[in-house]
Amino acid sequence: MLLLPAYLLGTFPSAGLVGRWAGQDPTQAGSGNPGASNAYRTMGRRAGALVLVGDVCKGALAAGGGLVLGGRGIGVVCGLAAVVGHVLPATRRFRGGKGVATAAGMSAVLLPVPTLALALLWALVAKVTATASIASIVIAVAMPGAAAIAGRPPRELVAFGACGALVVMRHRSNIDRLRRGEERTLARGRLDADLP
Repeated sequence: MLLLPAYLLGTFPSAGLVGRWAGQDPTQAGSGNPGASNAYRTMGRRAGALVLVGDVCKGALAAGGGLVLGGRGIGVVCGLAAVVGHVLPATRRFRGGKGVATAAGMSAVLLPVPTLALALLWALVAKVTATASIASIVIAVAMPGAAAIAGRPPRELVAFGACGALVVMRHRSNIDRLRRGEERTLARGRLDADLP
């Protein structure tokens, strides 16, 4: 069964390991979110980039491994399992990251051209709104639509829809801050507190 290894891969503590290297625990600093932006904000550009690469690789490796070992359907489910592992890691009392980067890794393997379009959409929305969380929510909502445009079957649309819904759910605190006008913006190259 490949789902458990995929989930466990998703729980891999990219931010924690980079934090040990940098001498800081990202879960105890900044927003406390074990994601790339909090690592960037609390530990610097290089640490943020390393966490981002690690989190993207989790989704890509899980989806790619499932694809090779069990076919496309298994690849989709394994990619989703890795996102769940990142967002709800049993190793951290189910308190994980937002899932944006891990979902991007999954999508890059399974929907390479639509993922490029989604990345460009993220960049455009982030530039226009100056808010990374809005851009992340937009691409999460757009993910199943991108899969539909790519001609993927209904079962895949459901999986990508579930992935997008999970990412949006993890942005509830960002949505609350947006409603109150308190969400951090992209300023001087710094990402807001909770991506990805």
